[in-house]
Amino acid sequence: MEDLVTARLVLHPLSIPEARRLVMGAAGERTHGEPWAPGYPDEGDVAGARRFLRSCASTGDPQPFGPYEIRRRQDGFAVGGVAFHGLADDRGIVTIGYGLVPSAQGRGYATEALRALLEFARANGVKGVEGDTDQQNVASQRVMNAVGMCLVAQDDRLKYYRISWPDGPATAVPGDAEPSGEPSGPAAPG
Repeated sequence: MEDLVTARLVLHPLSIPEARRLVMGAAGERTHGEPWAPGYPDEGDVAGARRFLRSCASTGDPQPFGPYEIRRRQDGFAVGGVAFHGLADDRGIVTIGYGLVPSAQGRGYATEALRALLEFARANGVKGVEGDTDQQNVASQRVMNAVGMCLVAQDDRLKYYRISWPDGPATAVPGDAEPSGEPSGPAAPG
């Protein structure tokens, strides 16, 4: 699986050995050669790596619909992660998650990474993408809105977002210079 490259980032698909190193590094077994920004990996990155390793053990490697490490192109340092939480369901929908270390937040990296992941999903036949965020996480809500995801439901804890492409694959995604269709809306989260 090849890296997804954006203007400022490289989204590197995690391999099984890389996911194991990430989990071990978070447990204090970090080697000195890891290109990680301070604070990486955080507990969300480790939880995602563990979920990926469990998935690989039970059903096989889901790549290209697995986790990606977000690396800055300027220095190659990992600053967070963005992930599909597995293959598309029977409706053609995938679920995503993402996060950045504090030192990388507020620079548009999450929007840039998520936009690339949405474009990749759509180009590979995915019909829609869902994600959620805590009620208080306004920054994450802004990211999902910026890439064209719409709020479709909420409860006491979470807000649920979705973007759908009933017309199938395309080369552009909402938020890019060219229009690529309107997100379909409201539906209950999966």
